[in-house]
Amino acid sequence: MDPQARLNDADATSILERLLHDRWSCRAFESRELPLATINRILQLAQRSASWSNLQPWQVIVTRGAGTERLRSALRRHAELEGDRVDSDFERPHQYDGVYLERRRACGWQLYDSVGVARGDRAASAREALRNFDFFGAPHVAIITTPASLGVYG
Repeated sequence: MDPQARLNDADATSILERLLHDRWSCRAFESRELPLATINRILQLAQRSASWSNLQPWQVIVTRGAGTERLRSALRRHAELEGDRVDSDFERPHQYDGVYLERRRACGWQLYDSVGVARGDRAASAREALRNFDFFGAPHVAIITTPASLGVYG
């Protein structure tokens, strides 16, 4: 990159600050698909991410249309059959303590309150939890893989 074209620190900080302040999580997505050019640009930018020894070991599969629907349907069926036994790629925490438990509960209560699930309504919270397996209505899913031989460094 041309050194003259670089942002000064104040401009870069201001842009980062604006991006972080504008970020929010809604657990819902528009149904319209992104243009392939937009997806490709996002992936090109993501390639700038740091990786262990610059291995860049990832492979990315982006679903769309019928592919997204087949994956959504299969994953939802699996989650409904497995219930609480659905495995994760990563070992889950053994427990949450102190401030971590407080933050987790506050986040959960805010989420459930925002979608009309009352505290203590286990059936409604279970239905809402299943939305994870519907990708919250996203029209695309990015599946990122790395070689198993690289372990966590992948």
